[in-house]
Amino acid sequence: MNQGAPTSASLHTLIAPQFPDKAADHRIWGQLRGGSDALAICESARAHKGLTLVITRNTADAIRLEQSMRFFLGLPPEEDGATITEGGLELLSLPDWETLPYDLFSPHQDITSRRIRTLHRLPGIQHGVIVVPARTLMHRLPPVDYLQGNTLLLETGQSLDIDNWRLQLSTAGYRHTENVYEHGEYAVRGSILDIFPMGSNLPYRIDLFDNEIETLRTFDPETQRSIDRIERIELLPAYEFPWHKEARSAFRGRWFEQFPHSDKHAPIYQDVSHGITPPGLEYYLPLFFDQTATLFDYLPGTTHVFTAEGLNEAVTHFDAETRNRFEDRRHDRLRPILPPASLFLQQDELFGKLKVFPRVTITSEPAEGSGALNCNSEALPDIAMNARAADPAAQLKRFIQTFGGRVLICAESSGRREALIENLGEHQLQLQGAENWQNFLDDTNNTLGITIAAMEQGLVLPDHNLALITETALFGERVLQRRRREKPTEINDDGYRDLSELRIGSPVVHIDHGVGRYLGLETITVEGESSEFLMLQYAGGSKLYVPVSSLHLISRYAGADTEHAPLHKLGTERWNTAKHKALEKIRDTAAELLDVYARREARKGFAFEDPKEAYRAFAAGFPFEETPDQQVAIQAVFEDMTDEKPMDRLICGDVGFGKTEVAMRAAFLATWSGKQVAVLVPTTLLAQQHYESFRDRFSDTPVNIELLSRFRSTAQTNKAMEATENGKADICLLYTS
Repeated sequence: MNQGAPTSASLHTLIAPQFPDKAADHRIWGQLRGGSDALAICESARAHKGLTLVITRNTADAIRLEQSMRFFLGLPPEEDGATITEGGLELLSLPDWETLPYDLFSPHQDITSRRIRTLHRLPGIQHGVIVVPARTLMHRLPPVDYLQGNTLLLETGQSLDIDNWRLQLSTAGYRHTENVYEHGEYAVRGSILDIFPMGSNLPYRIDLFDNEIETLRTFDPETQRSIDRIERIELLPAYEFPWHKEARSAFRGRWFEQFPHSDKHAPIYQDVSHGITPPGLEYYLPLFFDQTATLFDYLPGTTHVFTAEGLNEAVTHFDAETRNRFEDRRHDRLRPILPPASLFLQQDELFGKLKVFPRVTITSEPAEGSGALNCNSEALPDIAMNARAADPAAQLKRFIQTFGGRVLICAESSGRREALIENLGEHQLQLQGAENWQNFLDDTNNTLGITIAAMEQGLVLPDHNLALITETALFGERVLQRRRREKPTEINDDGYRDLSELRIGSPVVHIDHGVGRYLGLETITVEGESSEFLMLQYAGGSKLYVPVSSLHLISRYAGADTEHAPLHKLGTERWNTAKHKALEKIRDTAAELLDVYARREARKGFAFEDPKEAYRAFAAGFPFEETPDQQVAIQAVFEDMTDEKPMDRLICGDVGFGKTEVAMRAAFLATWSGKQVAVLVPTTLLAQQHYESFRDRFSDTPVNIELLSRFRSTAQTNKAMEATENGKADICLLYTS
């Protein structure tokens, strides 16, 4: 389907055909290969001044599609980033609960937060697109007016009664905690109120002056530090069901209507009766409402619908799964469950509702028959980098030369972008930066560009001489695994992050007063203000009261015998003296280390040669994905060995954590520069195992490996020693007793 040369004006019509405008009109768009399905949906959604619903087969497809659509719409790749384009198009998603039907646990509060935010936004959207997995679409939902009628608003200057406010939050399902870290939590500390509303990316800090809201600020849940000042916040309910007293009473009434033979001591019933939200309560949603809704009730009549190929099979599979799990669990009198029809849309009901809207099914195969339109897009050929080849980028360069059009490469992060620019530059591929997809389209002089986008699938548009290449296409599954295993933020293990980590009777260390014993929390009223304090007991029975807000001053006691920890005495200089002596020892040790390292810095060591492509080829032969810590260690050793400064590094790790591969990479560097490597091993069995591992790992290199062990014969030992002495053995593994 040729739509002309690519220009800024034709941005919205690179590939998407005309969407059907009549209800019940069902078309098929074929040959949307690779990431072209996301591009076609984005172009169609831009042109439609209304809502577009996209139904995928599963959650993985929904995530992949949303990531790609963020790129084509010019939105940041982060889930919690901006969701509205400059043109006013809003991108939403309704994530799956990520639980199995009738599971005994609830979805994570972050998932619930995103779902509630989406359901709250849907009725008011004028121009947007929402991505939903098929199984999520089949879940019944709260009525449309539930979220609208249970939203709390707070503004600067508004009067606020703390007691009434706490009651409203508890009624909305929010949990009271000492410090706010997660969605659905709130805390009260004197005139400061913290809350993490559902649907919000950050928690809020409300500062009161008497009964008036003086300031509203966002804050970082990890550091608890304020960030930006705002004027208004919107507080959505904590659950997809009401939690006030009347709602729980209605739940109990409907319980016995639905389960007339249920045991009154059923845990679910008892928990709800006592105001406790039991895990898995989401699968009793209909008992909170006179009538539930579906996602279709949230959609305007002008909605355009895209469905993925294979939707029928996905719906059939989920329907069979719910029925099988219902049959397995229906006979438990202590935990009766609702029939699938009460919780989920049935197949005929689902497709009946879809018939009301104009709909397009997307497929990568050629479409045939009435209503079929084929788009001219292609998947990328095999362009993977081959680190073992003489020219690792040969396939990529061949594609660029034969394609003859403009190519945009997507890096998953700014760091990866710089690495790709350097890596491909060594292969005579000079990349020019592009801010985003639209910027690349507008800059026709950019024939080989690079941008940041967390996309998995590329595409080729022959009619427009455009190609999009992803890191996954260049490096395969390694990129996906690296993205999934993003390293978490490190925190200080010595401190307490939350009051729940403290145990009554355990010794703790106050930075100013030394070792005391934690006895619990106590509420103290000071100048008419009630606040909670940590009560610490010291030697002689003295007590110290520490405000909860000063938890950062308390750290863990590191001694072995916690029951007999030596408590310090308040009002004495013993703790300060101990700290002073410790500081003096630290200062002396630091001075010694500075002297050692200064002399080391003054010396010149041996800088091993960087093997470049040979090293990359050897690294590519590693049959596993490096762990984040392993990759850091490998890179650190590489930098040490290729630097002129003398190396001083110790690699520590438990059994099976990948230390041997770090050693093999170092050994490869050494042998490349003509040095011999000795590997000392503590047992004969381990020596034999490492010998076999080294031989297998270095099998594609000219490196010669020998073994010296008492398991070897005299002839083998003499041969290995001779090869080592005359330099023919590049690596020698030695058993040392």
